[in-house]
Amino acid sequence: MELQYQEYSRLVEKIGQLLKAGRERAAQEVNIILVQTYWEIGRYIVEFEQGGREKAEYGSQLLDLLSKDLTVAYGKGFSQSNLLYMRKFYNSFQKRETVSHKLAWSHYFEILKADSSLEISFYAVQCEKEKWSVRELKRQMKNMLFHRLALSTDKEGILRLAKQGHEVHQPEDLLKDPFVLEFLNIPERTQYLEGDLEDKLIDNLQQFLMELGKGFAFIARQYRMSIGGKHFRLDLLFYHRILKCFVLVDLKRGEIDHSDVGQMNLYLNYFKKEEATEGDNEPVGILLGAYQDHILVEYATSSITNKVLLAKYQLYLPDKTQLGNALSKLLEV
Repeated sequence: MELQYQEYSRLVEKIGQLLKAGRERAAQEVNIILVQTYWEIGRYIVEFEQGGREKAEYGSQLLDLLSKDLTVAYGKGFSQSNLLYMRKFYNSFQKRETVSHKLAWSHYFEILKADSSLEISFYAVQCEKEKWSVRELKRQMKNMLFHRLALSTDKEGILRLAKQGHEVHQPEDLLKDPFVLEFLNIPERTQYLEGDLEDKLIDNLQQFLMELGKGFAFIARQYRMSIGGKHFRLDLLFYHRILKCFVLVDLKRGEIDHSDVGQMNLYLNYFKKEEATEGDNEPVGILLGAYQDHILVEYATSSITNKVLLAKYQLYLPDKTQLGNALSKLLEV
């Protein structure tokens, strides 16, 4: 009886796995059909409008009237805002092959809230690459990831970013301007120590890794190094699987100082000699501070051969208008 029970349990498990896989495939197929259908609805609306018939017969109330009639005939899902986004969906992705079947309509609904075609294209590509959930997509759009990445490049780089997404080929590609750590829930003017910041980042490690970007693997906090009979501790240690190198992160509550640059240079020299193994590229150091003296830092880093990157962080969401204006000026250049 015990043997029969074990075999029966395996039978139930196999059936359960089969049902789960079948339901997942069915959900994927439903999503593909739904996205294609909404794209086609958007195309019908645009073609109808382009024919001029809406002006002669319906005026500006086309979507309102269409919403009411479709809802009566086919039920929920055809609100005026949904129809508006279906139309924008087609206008933004007029080539059917540019529509990803890996993204759900709920992804596209959020992406289409972006203000420009460059943003829409970037978030569609990046969302597919990073396999973001709708929740993570909302966060990245809210903290203006596209703007922060775009402002660290030139006009050609912005266009490439919109077309290909964010790709990491060199250490400088790891930086954003600035890193946004609003998920730590530390009020902007609250007094806190560097240790407090580190504790908060570790407590929210998954979200911090998302903010850092693709390729980061966490190794340790307060990593101990013995150099010349003295002991040093690095705040956070990562390995980047794309760049194939260690990434050393030191946190600064306030301003990044020239002495911080020198200390990071010491850490990098240690890692090159003592920690790197065959196949590893040279380590990268990131000093993450609230602000920096650009002139002081320029002199401090000018003769250093190691890759020391300086980045700002902020504990609140960036100003959308300010970043939008800065990006517009850059695109006009």
